[in-house]
Amino acid sequence: MSDTPTLFTARTEPDDLQADAWSNEPLLVSLEMGGSNWPSSCRSGNCRTCIGQLKSGTVRYEMEWPGLSAEEKAEGYVLPCVAYPCSDVVVQPGY
Repeated sequence: MSDTPTLFTARTEPDDLQADAWSNEPLLVSLEMGGSNWPSSCRSGNCRTCIGQLKSGTVRYEMEWPGLSAEEKAEGYVLPCVAYPCSDVVVQPGY
């Protein structure tokens, strides 16, 4: 993996907001910089306020296991406050 950040695109559904998403910044930061009012609180992957479902794309985590169950991860749920984009992504807030 390169030390040079990669620029991806993050898009939200259903409002179709689009934002630049750098590979070295949490997805939540990118969404906020793009004008989203994505819900958030702790910003550490514990409170789950920011939970969303990844409709397309991939993310990575720098922590071993964020506050998601195995079932939630399998269903595509992510915590944007600690998720880093690895590709262009489309996310939808909440359950």
